[in-house]
Amino acid sequence: MRTNRRQFLGLAATGATLAVAPLSGASAAPIKTSARIVVLGAGAAGTALANRLTQRFDGAKIIIIDGRKQHFYQPGFTLIAAGLKSADYSVSTTGEWLPRNIEWIEEAAAEIDPGAKQVVTASGKAVPYDFLFVATGLRLDYGAIEGMSLDLIGKDGIGSVYAGPNYAAKTWEEMSRFTDKGGVALFSRPATEMKCAGAPLKYAFLTDDYAVQKGTRSKSKMIYAAQNKTFFSVPIVSEKVRMLFEERGIDPVYDHVMTKIDPGRKIATFKTLEGDKEIGYDFTNVIPPMRAPEVVMNSPLPWKEGIWVDQGWVEVDKHTLRHVRYPDVFAVGDIAGVPKGKTAASVKWQVPVAVEQLASQIEGKESVARYDGYTSCPLITRIGKAMLVEFDYNNNLTPSFPGIIAPLEELWISWLMKEIALKPTYNAMLRGRA
Repeated sequence: MRTNRRQFLGLAATGATLAVAPLSGASAAPIKTSARIVVLGAGAAGTALANRLTQRFDGAKIIIIDGRKQHFYQPGFTLIAAGLKSADYSVSTTGEWLPRNIEWIEEAAAEIDPGAKQVVTASGKAVPYDFLFVATGLRLDYGAIEGMSLDLIGKDGIGSVYAGPNYAAKTWEEMSRFTDKGGVALFSRPATEMKCAGAPLKYAFLTDDYAVQKGTRSKSKMIYAAQNKTFFSVPIVSEKVRMLFEERGIDPVYDHVMTKIDPGRKIATFKTLEGDKEIGYDFTNVIPPMRAPEVVMNSPLPWKEGIWVDQGWVEVDKHTLRHVRYPDVFAVGDIAGVPKGKTAASVKWQVPVAVEQLASQIEGKESVARYDGYTSCPLITRIGKAMLVEFDYNNNLTPSFPGIIAPLEELWISWLMKEIALKPTYNAMLRGRA
């Protein structure tokens, strides 16, 4: 798998074709089956699954359930919020990515019943399955921050990159106004698991860089509120970020979790080990807690014990992505309850594993396909520079270009991977070709 990854990323980085050799199993002869396979969710993971499943199985009835009309290229939100892309850069339609030979039920799911092996839609339609892939993504829980709502984004110094492409554009407008004059910029992240955990760091670095370019950095104070005592789950990367913060004068505070925001007073309240503390701001990028959608949260599928019981992630084996209590259920993407893997790069490697696990199950075999926790984060540190951080479940750095791209160096080529190569790679993944 590592060799394929290097070949793939190498082709992407040089602008070459994305039609590279697929992962093991994708080019194998299709398996004949009459199985009824339901995919819940038509985001990045669900769409990639739908295309892979149609390629892998001959005769299967494949159904995808999702009411969303638009597809969002979420890795582009940071570029929109940096003023480098317009909001429509991340917007396409759901239908243009789905294979034609599947059934698309264009409504939300209301209930998952793994005992009865069925999903019930919002209109009350019961959809039975033989196998279920949960790929719903996650829910941005803005309501968990008292005083916060989507209506505030783009007003009075409040931004929120994660909320969507239009909100990312509004965040850019607020950040641009702030860096025109200076003041206090406040950055933070939630204590829950979250998608692309490097994004809060990226936006702190980008804001700092714009203030430097505009000559207002000396008039600005940058504060980063870490949810615990680290900046990143991989220790060596966290230490590198600490060094960059120190170098650039970004002041950290630790064990701070935002619980309240007062837009009128421009004050955010944080839960800390010493009690509640207030920090004033002129600009802030609000990142809410992230949890499973209600349909998953209220089902039997989430973890019943451990650190994620209040977050709702699906209880799957971290290597096979198969549910530990319901062997006909898999979870892929943000919703999967695994230690790493809430990025588009993770989806790229999770989907083929889950499909091969199902293929072996249908054939009555034991699959050797395993997901090792591979995650990639092009960690932007300034306009035109980034660190291409790749790692696994064990916090080992897993560089795709050892000796060429050092993962902890700020490089132009790593920036190009984010700004230019990543979207074609993502699109190929949606089609089941990468």
